[in-house]
Amino acid sequence: MIVTLFRVIALASIAGCLLQAAPVAAETPDAGLRGHGGPIRAMAVLRDGRVASAGFDGAIIIWDVTANRAERVLRFHDTAVNVLLARADGCLVSGGEDGRIAVWCGAGTKPAQVLIGHNGPVSSLTIAQDQQRLVSGGWDGSVKVWMRDGTDQESTGHPAPVTSIFTGSTGAFLSASQDGRVILSTPSETSRILTLQLPASVNGAAALSNGHFVLACADGVLREVDGELKIVRRTELPDGALTTVAVSPDGRTIATAGMRTPVTLIGAASGEVRSRILGPGLPIWALAFSLDSRELYTGGEDRSVRRFDVATGTAIGTSIAPANKTELPEPKDRGAQVFRACIACHGLTAADTNLAGPTLHGIMGRRIASLPGYAFSDPLKKLDIVWTPETIAQLFEVGPALYTPGTKMPEQRITDPTDRQALVDWLAKVTTP
Repeated sequence: MIVTLFRVIALASIAGCLLQAAPVAAETPDAGLRGHGGPIRAMAVLRDGRVASAGFDGAIIIWDVTANRAERVLRFHDTAVNVLLARADGCLVSGGEDGRIAVWCGAGTKPAQVLIGHNGPVSSLTIAQDQQRLVSGGWDGSVKVWMRDGTDQESTGHPAPVTSIFTGSTGAFLSASQDGRVILSTPSETSRILTLQLPASVNGAAALSNGHFVLACADGVLREVDGELKIVRRTELPDGALTTVAVSPDGRTIATAGMRTPVTLIGAASGEVRSRILGPGLPIWALAFSLDSRELYTGGEDRSVRRFDVATGTAIGTSIAPANKTELPEPKDRGAQVFRACIACHGLTAADTNLAGPTLHGIMGRRIASLPGYAFSDPLKKLDIVWTPETIAQLFEVGPALYTPGTKMPEQRITDPTDRQALVDWLAKVTTP
C-alpha cells in the first residue's frame, strides 16, 4: 500500500501542461453503480459483455451493467487490486499490491490458478500475440512471461517500477516505467529491442489498430509512438497528470483521464478531442470500452462504475434500481437513501437471490451465513453472529473486514451514527416477512 500511496502523491504533484481550446462538456450522471468500499483502480470487459471492476478495497465485482446490479464479488488479494485483464477464453486475470496474479475461470469463487513471482505490486498485464502466454509487469522493475503451466521467464526489465505493458496488433511488445523509459520488442526474424526516454512517467499504454501505441503520461501529454518508437503525435491536455488510457475495439476512439483531467474522448485517426466528460469521479483510475465500442465504462475515486455513450459523451443509466425493478419502500426515508449504496448487491424480497450478496428479506433474527441457497465463505459460517439492528449497526461502524473476517463483502463503513441508525431502523421495517 505504501507504493500505491507514493504513486498517488507523485502523480498529484506533477505540474500542469499547455492549455488547449476547451471542447464541449458532456452531460454527467448523478449516480453510478456503487459496491466498492474504496476507489476503483481497474476495469475490464468480459467476453460475454459483463464488466469487472476492482480497487483499493481488494474486491473484484462482476457487474451486469444493463440490469444495474452486481452479480458476484470475488476476494483473493490481500490488499488493492491494481489491474484486470479479460482473456479471450472468458477467464479474468487480476494483479494486486500483494504481488500475486489470480486467474478466475467459470463461476467459482476461488482462483483457478495463482501466479507468484513478482517481488512487489503487480501493476500491468497483457496477453502475448500467441494468446497463450500472459505477460505481467511489476513495481520490482521486472517483466515476466507466464506459461500456461504457471512457470515464468524474465523478459527485458526496467531499473524503475514498471507502470504499463501492452501487446500491439503486430505482435510488438511495449513496456514502460515510472522513470519515463519505454522499451519496445519487435517481432521479426532478427528481433530488435528499441528504447525511448520520455520526460515523465508513463501511467498507461494501449495499442492502436495501425500498429502504433498511445502513452498516457504524468506531464499531461498523450503521446502516440510508431513501430520505431518515434513520437508521431502529441495531444496536450490542460489539467495535469494522466493516469489511464484505453482504445475502443473498433480502433476509432481513444479515451484518457487523470488526476484532474476528466474523461476525454479523442478520434484515433485525427487526434482531435471530441468531448470531455465533466463531472464526479476524479481522479479517474480506470477506463474500459464495451465490446461493440458504443459504451465507455469509468471508475475512480468516487467508487462508482459509470457508463457513457461514446458517440455523444452523455451518461447512460443515471440511477441504479433494484434487480426486481420496483421502487424502494418509503424512498424519502433517510434509511432508504443510505441503503442506495447497497442496492446493487442486496435485494429486499425473498425472490432477490441472484445478486452478488444475499437477500436481506427476513434478515432480523437470522444467524449469519445461514440463508439457504447462497454460497457463503467458510469463515463466515464459523462466526457467532445473529443479525439484529444492533449487530448490523456494528458491522457498518467498524467495517465488514473487522466485524466479519473472511467476508466477500466490499469494505464499507457508515461513519455518521445518525445514518447508521436510520439504516437499521428502515431495514427492520422493510425486511420483515
